[in-house]
Amino acid sequence: MRRDASGEVNAAAAVVLAIHPGALGDVLLAVPALRALGASGSATVTLAAQPRLGALLERLGVVGAHASLEGLGLDALFVDDPARRPRLPPVARLVSWMGAQDATFVRRLRALVPEAVVAPSLPAAGEVWAHLLRTTGAPPRDDLTAAVRIPPVLQREGAETLTAAGWDGRRQVLLVQPGAGSPAKCWPAEGFAEVLRRAAGEACVLIHQGPADAVAVAALRARLPQVRVLLEPPLERLAGALAQTAAWLGNDSGPSHLAVALGRPAVVLFDARHVAWRPWRAASVQVVSMEGPVARDVEAVAASLRAALASPP
Repeated sequence: MRRDASGEVNAAAAVVLAIHPGALGDVLLAVPALRALGASGSATVTLAAQPRLGALLERLGVVGAHASLEGLGLDALFVDDPARRPRLPPVARLVSWMGAQDATFVRRLRALVPEAVVAPSLPAAGEVWAHLLRTTGAPPRDDLTAAVRIPPVLQREGAETLTAAGWDGRRQVLLVQPGAGSPAKCWPAEGFAEVLRRAAGEACVLIHQGPADAVAVAALRARLPQVRVLLEPPLERLAGALAQTAAWLGNDSGPSHLAVALGRPAVVLFDARHVAWRPWRAASVQVVSMEGPVARDVEAVAASLRAALASPP
């Protein structure tokens, strides 16, 4: 904490506010940038985002605090009405990955925080995570892209979650997510089923079903009815479950980005049009055809999954 001339704590000097309106995968792509904002160690980074996403990153230790994006009332900045004001806390630094395309938003935010950085959440070209990091002024460094640690309490909660879903506590766990936030990002169920037949071996296969995954999960279970489902666990428990997971197989989705961020061996399937959203950590990103399970894609994904399952724990 910094103190002013009177010796009082200057709370504003110790707070960096980062604003990101995106979904889980988009926010996780900002982890290196969020780490860069807090790298001095003297500032607390507060993430303004969807509450459950901010809470997850706070619990994982990526940020020091979180705030509800809606609670800040930032919509007031999109209109030229002095009577409407946001509810911003005192801050030393502010980076907003929203509103960059709206001149009114930018002008009114900078009237409140003159040195605010207002940048688009997506680059004109290149990878999304690298663009977000550049907006902080920090160069890429190994410490900014290291795996996120999973606290022991979450690991215990995750083990309980997997056991409740049918894990025996002994076999390797393979978590699979055949769905995604958009059908355009979903590899066909036939491809997942064939890869699991070829590469899962003796692993305990659990299908992760998120809020948008019901149709994709039903299609996969129609082909593999014996496989159990991990049904919409809270994000913190999913993070804890990933600590016990030998490998992850999924589409370009928020949970896939979470698995990679946590350092788990992962095979993530991308449409060629979306590779700019690839994770910031090394992972087996496979570009596949979303039109159907092409034989060469099945072979490549199966080989990558076998390698992931053979990785050291």
